[in-house]
Amino acid sequence: MRPVLLVGIRLARFDLRRYLIGALLWMPVSVIPLGGGLLLQRLFDVISGHRVAGLEQALWLCAAFVGVEVVRGVVLVVAWSYGVYWWDAAATLLRANVLRSILTARGPAATRLPHSPGESVARFRDDVSDVVELTDESVGLAGATLFGVAALVIMASIDPVITLVLVVPMIAIGVLSRSMREVIRRLHVRARVLGAAVTAYIGEVFGGVLAIKTAGAEEAALERLRAHNRRRRDAAVKDRLATDLLDAATGATVEISVGLVLLLAASGMRRGGFTVGDLALFTSYVSWLTALPRTIGGILYRLPQAAVATERLGRLMASHEDARDLSRNTGVWFHREPSPVSASPPDRGDALEVLEARGLTVRFGGSGRGLHGVDLRMRRGSFTVVTGAVGSGKTTLLRALLGLVPVDAGTISWNGALVDDPGTFLVPDRVAYASQVPRLLSASLRENLLLGWPADHLDRALKLAALDEDLAGMPEGLETVVGPRGVRLSGGQVQRATAARALVRAPDLLVVDDLSSALDVETETLLWSRIADAARDGTGPGTLLVVSHRRAVLERADQVVVLDRGRVAGQGPFGELLRSCPEMRGCYDASLARTSGEGFESVERCRGRGVAPGEQGQAYGGAGDAALGCEDRLDDNGVGLGEQGRGEDGETVAEETCLVDRAVAPGVDEGGEGCGL
Repeated sequence: MRPVLLVGIRLARFDLRRYLIGALLWMPVSVIPLGGGLLLQRLFDVISGHRVAGLEQALWLCAAFVGVEVVRGVVLVVAWSYGVYWWDAAATLLRANVLRSILTARGPAATRLPHSPGESVARFRDDVSDVVELTDESVGLAGATLFGVAALVIMASIDPVITLVLVVPMIAIGVLSRSMREVIRRLHVRARVLGAAVTAYIGEVFGGVLAIKTAGAEEAALERLRAHNRRRRDAAVKDRLATDLLDAATGATVEISVGLVLLLAASGMRRGGFTVGDLALFTSYVSWLTALPRTIGGILYRLPQAAVATERLGRLMASHEDARDLSRNTGVWFHREPSPVSASPPDRGDALEVLEARGLTVRFGGSGRGLHGVDLRMRRGSFTVVTGAVGSGKTTLLRALLGLVPVDAGTISWNGALVDDPGTFLVPDRVAYASQVPRLLSASLRENLLLGWPADHLDRALKLAALDEDLAGMPEGLETVVGPRGVRLSGGQVQRATAARALVRAPDLLVVDDLSSALDVETETLLWSRIADAARDGTGPGTLLVVSHRRAVLERADQVVVLDRGRVAGQGPFGELLRSCPEMRGCYDASLARTSGEGFESVERCRGRGVAPGEQGQAYGGAGDAALGCEDRLDDNGVGLGEQGRGEDGETVAEETCLVDRAVAPGVDEGGEGCGL
């Protein structure tokens, strides 16, 4: 419980002025009923004849009671209107700190993110609310405590025995709340997890509508959503039932307390020691007194919920960060703009001369897949290509080098200086990365390319990425809205937009992961020709690190690194590797077969490996590919048609995933290479 209490205290202190003013405004809301009870006591004593008074005094007492309640209502509205500023500021602070950690903290963010964006959204929405509401309850607790102490003093001065008896149900509620805390925590965890699963799945359905429709999987997708919702509903009902039972038990103390007052007050009223006004005061205070155990009960069941929320938010933070970083005061602005952030790239002063990786090792669980002791050295002005069979670790090498996945062993140095955290050091404008899977936002093309970066090199980047002619054909030019994930652009335009986004940052080192897979031969040749020419004349990135198996790229390389099952199988000039490295020859022959539509294996070889002969995929560029090629890498991975494939980073891709997520037959991907091999 210590982290959640620390976060709660720091949230109260980060905007202490608003918190205290809001608390002071809420205090009268809880304390004003003390005056209302005293007025009721006086009024009923007058009406019942215990005090001598005329009709005029009784009317004044009624008017005073109404006035007290009106004042309380006005104060309630003012307190709520002001308090919402602190509440929203506290929630914003938590969300901003988590987002800052994901984007800028040391260490790879991929290890911290949930399996889907929907899960992250659920944490930002629901878990933040749980933490802030716990802190907000402290104001209600202070007001209820102040009223309770004052009311008990007044009641004890009238009849200490009845007052003592009224405390017993409240103590029982406190004990019940504490005993149910663990049950509520466990039910809340399950409800939150299953609720996030529904949010995540809905996001995946919207993102994969086309794949679902082309696979004819609409009913299956809806049935899975119903199953998620059934589990979420059951968990949510149990969670709500537990908290409502506690609320019901707390509320029942009002009725029990009123009954006890009536029973115990009867004898006192017969003796004349307990007036009708005293009864009215006790009855009035009893209903307000239950706010104290109710508030305490609310805090006791909110405490485990907030502890769960803090732990879930903490998992999004970097490993070296804790609850202090989660609740750190980084500033929230309501009525003025924050200090402007410079859009100009920082002056690094350490242009790339040599980038070197030694012994890079990445392990994915206990499967043995990943990287094993990979060495890589690149000098300024060099063109390095990493190639190899599917699943050999090419993408993993790039991600490890850039700090996007955790490295189990090895070092990375920039100009001979050790890089402690590549994820925060190898960033623009030192390094720019065009990933294998393009990521575009539903915004204008200009916004997607710049993402807040200066537009100084935008025109040059568009030309180098061979996107200038496509842009000229768009009526709205750079203001064209590309839609979610760039759906309004062709596959080739999306990939070239990704390249332009990297190039506009004018990096020392351009890292490209299989950029040209959706390009036709002419466009691919033009793109690499422009980038290579720009590198030579100094108008583009001087150093290139590229993952590719394309002939147009391999023949331009100064050095080629061949990977085989996570290890370097060969390294050197392309021509030399063709003569000396069997893996290089196998990859190059397969590449030629893919681009020419030839290279089908004999029926006997295919059948010997469990592959139906004659099957053919369709490449992005339109050339027919062999379904699996029946190369030795099929045996190495142990995957055949109808079995599960191995993803580039070691993840398992099931046959169903091939059907739904890629909308192709199992075993054949869009490039005709076997789904997930």
